[in-house]
Amino acid sequence: MEWKLKTFDELTGREVYRILQARIEVFMLEQDCLYPEIDGKDQASRHLFLEADGEIAAYCRLLPPGISYPEASIGRVLVKETYRGQGLAQELMKRALACLKEEWGETAVKIQAQNYLHSFYGSFGFQAVSDVYLEDNIPHVDMILSQP
Repeated sequence: MEWKLKTFDELTGREVYRILQARIEVFMLEQDCLYPEIDGKDQASRHLFLEADGEIAAYCRLLPPGISYPEASIGRVLVKETYRGQGLAQELMKRALACLKEEWGETAVKIQAQNYLHSFYGSFGFQAVSDVYLEDNIPHVDMILSQP
């Protein structure tokens, strides 16, 4: 298994295919949710992912300030079902936050979290800044982390 961090232009065609395949599998099929997966933000993002046996095991995208929010953001956070329970989600978030802070110098990070993951993101220091609301028929909450 190998962690990779790439800009959109650095991704190979196979990597883009596998990333989109994983995102569709988790967010659209597993969660039975239709939404516009291709949203025009991938080209401005960096993509952090773990490849295992020719597939994406874990993934998120890092968005610079001004793309989704005035703050930097982490989105499309996933661990494929067959790789869950191994601590990959925690490792993914640690790596994502470290990249935003160390490489980009970002101290504020805003996310749109599915509400059932409120405690998970809270364990990294994220705090809710909105009431729970429905996004694509799934309860979400906006959360912010201020890193020293």
